[in-house]
Amino acid sequence: QVQLVESGGGLVQAGGSLRLSCAASGRTFSSVAMGWFRQAPGKEREFVAAISGGGGRIYYADSVKGRFTISRDNAKNTVHLQMNSLKPEDTAVYSCAARSYVASTRAPEYIYWGQGTQVTVSS
Repeated sequence: QVQLVESGGGLVQAGGSLRLSCAASGRTFSSVAMGWFRQAPGKEREFVAAISGGGGRIYYADSVKGRFTISRDNAKNTVHLQMNSLKPEDTAVYSCAARSYVASTRAPEYIYWGQGTQVTVSS
């Protein structure tokens, strides 16, 4: 099994930046693909970014492309989401998730999930 714990959420002004982190434990981190998803109140969970187990393949949602960057540090068993130029519509609970080696943009394909961290962007 994989246990995931997110951190780094908070309240920021529009145009500001936040860096989310997701610490993983339980199995070899380099073999696990990781994804970031977000869900705002009353809305469906949506894909944000994903990275393959080896880090060689990365995907971004069109809504965050050019503003967000996903990365992983296998030595520290951690994946990060650097969020720049934040907009009020980025406000949501952000969760990290894990699956097998190949990255996916679809939430149902992930089998391990963290508890989520709140990101609020003021206008």
